[in-house]
Amino acid sequence: MTARSILVYHPDAGEAEAYARLIKQPRPLFDVHACATPAAAELYVAHAEILYGWDFPRELLREATRLRWVQNMGAGVERFLVPELPKRVALTRVAGVFGPWMAEYVLGWCLWFTQRTELFRAQQRERRWSQADPLRLFGGTLCVVGLGDIGRTIARSARAFGMRVLGVTQSGRKVAEAARVYRVRDLKTALAAADFVVLTVPLTETTRGLIGAAELAAMKPSAWLVNVARGAIVDEAALLESLWGNRLGGAVLDVFAEEPLPSGHPLWEFENVVITPHISGPSTPGEIRAPLQRQPQALSRQASPPVSRRPEARVLGLAVATAPAFRCLSRGNRLGDSSASTPRPWRDRPAAFLRRPSRRSGRRKLPAPPGSPLPPWPAAR
Repeated sequence: MTARSILVYHPDAGEAEAYARLIKQPRPLFDVHACATPAAAELYVAHAEILYGWDFPRELLREATRLRWVQNMGAGVERFLVPELPKRVALTRVAGVFGPWMAEYVLGWCLWFTQRTELFRAQQRERRWSQADPLRLFGGTLCVVGLGDIGRTIARSARAFGMRVLGVTQSGRKVAEAARVYRVRDLKTALAAADFVVLTVPLTETTRGLIGAAELAAMKPSAWLVNVARGAIVDEAALLESLWGNRLGGAVLDVFAEEPLPSGHPLWEFENVVITPHISGPSTPGEIRAPLQRQPQALSRQASPPVSRRPEARVLGLAVATAPAFRCLSRGNRLGDSSASTPRPWRDRPAAFLRRPSRRSGRRKLPAPPGSPLPPWPAAR
């Protein structure tokens, strides 16, 4: 048994083993332990230098006295933004993987609404022929709150449909994917112009409750809210009030403050609310492996600080520290921002202890169609 170890944790035993198989060591420097229960993880956490996990029990972090790096299996890292995780530990997350999935989810449900899918399926079940005009996404306005890699991917897809895209970030800096980017202080102005509002921000103390009563009131009565971020970013009570008062077109919700959503929750009752069980961006071993296998040489050439040649720098998949799918977290972040010249949440650099030492200080420098509001859902003719 080697003196160093990696703890792989996932509540599903099969998934834990599958993630563990992704770990490739040029030579056996680490023991790899796959665990699916807190009791099993407790046996190894004190000796683990690397934790590769999902939904890890936070109470065990206090026992991880040798821990140097946490690699989350998904995009959201709020479960690790806790006092139990020492500040010395590098925290990284998966990026560059879920954007395409979530873009299909968002645009798919937007099309579900504009193409009036529910109406026509209901008429089919009744064997009733009744024409009703669909709506167009083209010329509509989509507001993406949070322009990290997921938000920018959704924005690019929306532009392909001819939509006008607005963005909201902390800095308000321009990006190619959006016609205009607003600062957070101007959030309500951006919301007021949108036919669809998509939330892609990480959950932090400053984004918790970001969409409250005032923000929902700023939206058009015909607008739809799509949340693929975290449930707690939306004030659930305020959302229910808006829906009960018919002050919102509807909502597509993939995430909730409490998951699974209780069967008695009032959100289940609305015909203009779509509920999906947190599936907009599947996090599976296959999804993590795919981009590394498709273009391993391209990944290794990505612009990033030099990476140590030591074998432990490549234990999680193919040279994971150089891959754009793994980025370090700045805990002070509020909203996703793709700007390279301002502090941003996901920095394109490997964990600090994996970088090659350097004697030099310093850092490597790394038109839209006019929108028109969607009309209300027309009545069947």
